[in-house]
Amino acid sequence: MAGARIGNLLVKDKKIDVEQLEEALKQQREKGGNLGKNLIELGYVNESDLIGVLAKQLGVDTVDLKLDEVDEDVINLIPAEVAMKFNVVSFEKTGKVLKVAIADPTNSFALDSIKLITGCKIEPFIATENSIRSIIEKVYSTTEELSNILDDFDSEEVEIVEESEEDVEHVDTNDAPLVRLVNSILVDAVKRGVSDIHIEPFEKEVRIRFRQDGSLMEMPPLPNKLKAAVTSRLKIMSDLDISERRVPQDGRIKIRMQGKAVEFRVSSLPTLFGEKIVMRILDQGNLTLDLTTFGFTEKALKDFTDAVDSPYGMVLVTGPTGSGKTTTLYSALSRINDIGVNIMTAEDPVEYNLYGVNQTLVRTEVGMTFAAALKAFLRQDPNIIMIGEIRDIETGGIAVKAALTGHLVLSTLHTNDAPSTVTRMIDMGIAPFQIASAVNLIQGQRLLRKLCNECKKPIEVPKGLHKELDIKEGDVIYSPVGCPKCGGKGKKGRIGAYEVMAMTPALRKVILNNGSTEDIREQAVKEGMLTLRMDAVLKMKQGIVDYEEVVRETMT
Repeated sequence: MAGARIGNLLVKDKKIDVEQLEEALKQQREKGGNLGKNLIELGYVNESDLIGVLAKQLGVDTVDLKLDEVDEDVINLIPAEVAMKFNVVSFEKTGKVLKVAIADPTNSFALDSIKLITGCKIEPFIATENSIRSIIEKVYSTTEELSNILDDFDSEEVEIVEESEEDVEHVDTNDAPLVRLVNSILVDAVKRGVSDIHIEPFEKEVRIRFRQDGSLMEMPPLPNKLKAAVTSRLKIMSDLDISERRVPQDGRIKIRMQGKAVEFRVSSLPTLFGEKIVMRILDQGNLTLDLTTFGFTEKALKDFTDAVDSPYGMVLVTGPTGSGKTTTLYSALSRINDIGVNIMTAEDPVEYNLYGVNQTLVRTEVGMTFAAALKAFLRQDPNIIMIGEIRDIETGGIAVKAALTGHLVLSTLHTNDAPSTVTRMIDMGIAPFQIASAVNLIQGQRLLRKLCNECKKPIEVPKGLHKELDIKEGDVIYSPVGCPKCGGKGKKGRIGAYEVMAMTPALRKVILNNGSTEDIREQAVKEGMLTLRMDAVLKMKQGIVDYEEVVRETMT
């Protein structure tokens, strides 16, 4: 190991003896730190002796670092996390040769890592550990600056546990300022009930945005000098390759705060000014599986629960990304999850762990597609199958056949509403008679932002909206205002708008006769289905949402 090599060099140069080396190695094993630091603490050598011996024995030059003589752009070629980990700083670049100051030039792993990260040939110079540390703290992140930034976040002392398969590392908020900063961003987002965190590098600053109730809100930005440090810290936490900054990467972070586990799905993407990091928060504690709280009307809820309680057939949930399709399916599975049935899911990605459900991660790169998973499921004696998404004729065809042969199949499609889903399946190559026979129910949905009950106010109906929104004389509608309770936004929380189309004999007949989307919608409405717009208008008249939300999220 590198420490032993340094110790042997010092013994060879008669700066220390073997007994002193053994004592320093023992202290290193007990207290940690590198050997040189322990030798200095024990008073056996000073920093000048240490770097002098190393320079002479290794044929490496020394350098006296001064911040005002070093270009910060050159220093920032090495991410802060790497600089701090290896106690190394770059100070001069000529062509493809990068000169770095390092306290331990025998650490070939550190030098190789920097070579990979920067793409440069590395020329090491020896400098004292204190001088390197001083440069790192001044350039990357001073404690005072990070403390000021932390004041803008909810940095309440919360124990966070990072978990991987190999080890469990306890991270306290009293750790290094950079670690505290990243932890505080994560903790603040979880406590606010945020769904996504966006960390976006721009030319002069790093923008942080939280998505809450479907909308992005801006948080205090970070200075540009922290860009590489924060990115590297998050990539290390999510087990991504910090040396690879040219291609997108995906990973996961798992933390434990206030006694509960929270996962983050992490995605990095190269942009013009660095890597953008987006984290989807998968907080099991915020997962609501009670269908009665979702905003269904009485008839819609009965139609949906009747369909998922059926022993076979297909239930499809449609809508754009972020409309709550996965949560609806998880709620359905939770309702029918029983010791007497075998439930299997294929998901991309697996967002939440459901006890008693066999969940499979789809990995297209190794051939584990939705279709491949579905074929395998049929050999696993399933009762209920959930397919994350039907994307092609192969998956759709197998799913339909499974539904027709005694299995309950749940899945999603990306379509605008329930009636157009039938047309989409026919366009994929699934025959109308198969759709009519296999499908129990198709549900379209959107998520609407709810008005804050503390500050909403009644308003006059804007001209021209009476007919479009079916507003009659005497109807009262509300508008957002903003108060401390809702953070000044006027809206707090979300509720679903649902279009639940149960497959009836009359609807099956329309499909078999190759009816258009309009024909299907007309027949479904005649049998009592509320369209997305009709359901949203109902919630507007109940004072739950405002008219702008209805117009924006639903079509006539």
